[in-house]
Parts: sequence; C-alpha cells; structure tokens
Amino acid sequence: MPLLDHFHAPLSPRRSWESFHSTWAGVIADALNGGLLPEGYFAEELTHSGPRVEIDVATMRDPAGGRGGTATLPCKYAPPAPSHVLAGAFPTGFEGLGFQDEGGARLGAAIELVSPANKDRPSHRRAFAIKCASYLVRGVALLLVDVVTSRSADLHGEIVGLLGQSAPLLPPSPLYASAFRPIVREGEERIDVWTQGLALGRPLPTMPLALHAGTCLPIELEETYTEACRRRRLP
Repeated sequence: MPLLDHFHAPLSPRRSWESFHSTWAGVIADALNGGLLPEGYFAEELTHSGPRVEIDVATMRDPAGGRGGTATLPCKYAPPAPSHVLAGAFPTGFEGLGFQDEGGARLGAAIELVSPANKDRPSHRRAFAIKCASYLVRGVALLLVDVVTSRSADLHGEIVGLLGQSAPLLPPSPLYASAFRPIVREGEERIDVWTQGLALGRPLPTMPLALHAGTCLPIELEETYTEACRRRRLP
C-alpha cells in the first residue's frame, strides 16, 4: 500500500487520523507480540508511563519472565550501517521526563507516530522532543515516524538538539522515519541513528528497533501500514 495523505482531501476530513493512528499502533504491537519479540518481552499500544507520558507503542521487559512473546530466540535481523553516530555525552543541564515502571515491567524501546498536534506550535514541539530525548537519556531505543503533511517541523532535529548535538541531515523530504539506538561501544556512549525519507505514493521502509545492544528488530512499516489501511477500509 503506497503512503496516503491522511491530512488533505480526499481522505481528510472524511476519515479520522486519530482512528488510523491508534489502529497502526495496534498493528505494530500485534506484529511485535506475534513473533518478533523474544520471551520475557511484550508490546502494548497507547501506553502511559507515568501521568505525563503516553507512548504509541511500548516494548516492555517483564522481570517475571513468562510468555512475553512467542519467539524463543531473538529475531535474526542485522540492520544496515547507521546513517549517523552521535556522541552520547548528554548535556548536564538536560531535564528530561521521569518514567514510571508499571508493575515492574521496564520500558525497553518506544515507537512514536507523529501527530499534527506534536508539530502544532513551539511548546508542543519542545514537549514532544523532550519526551523522545528522555527515552534516549535513559538508554531506551526510539523509532520516530512522521507522515504528517499538514504541518512542517523538524522534530528529529529538535530531539538531537536537546542532546547537545548537531542534527544529522535527514533525507530531502519533510516526511521521514528515524531510529535511535543508545549504545556503549568501546567504553564510549554513542547513539546510532538511521534515517529514511518517506514520500506519498511510495512504499514504506523497514526500520530497526533496538531492544538492547545485541538485538535489533525489523519494524516492517509497509506491512503494518497496509494492514492498518485494510482494517480501516482505506483505499
């Protein structure tokens, strides 16, 4: 299914982005729980971690173990080389958000599907960037997907800027997916960054989601997007 424009006619305002957003998040969580995640992990969509933080898709590690996933071994997936590698020495003045571990489960990775409200005004953009940067400061991997065509904002750049870094160049497209993996390599903190431009009418890419330093999972944006469109009866 080629990427549709959910924010202009003929889809908008006839069809709700909020409904599609929740459906796509649910399909991604289903894919993670359906075989990608190893035992002891589970994924949930539209999860709250504390009163101020909502995560579109949260991958959690259950310290009690059990049937957290149907895979018995980590997914055999080797991501491509990162587009960029950032130094991970975070600025001492960074004030991130606090997260609560629900029922002992610990957040391992987060997926954020950008909404128009995230790009609406400077305060909203900064709040969203702080949330995302807070994941990385805590060593939590992040996958960010921006298909919003109704507003322009470089949320990727704002996230990287909060970490005291110069933003890696994105592909020449206002729509993109970017993945971040905090990692310690040769005793130094680093953040591996993958970026991929998106375009209306074109298929979506596969992006890496890191559970920890040794395991990345392939998030099939095209397959999950197509299934979400099918469930919502979109053309």
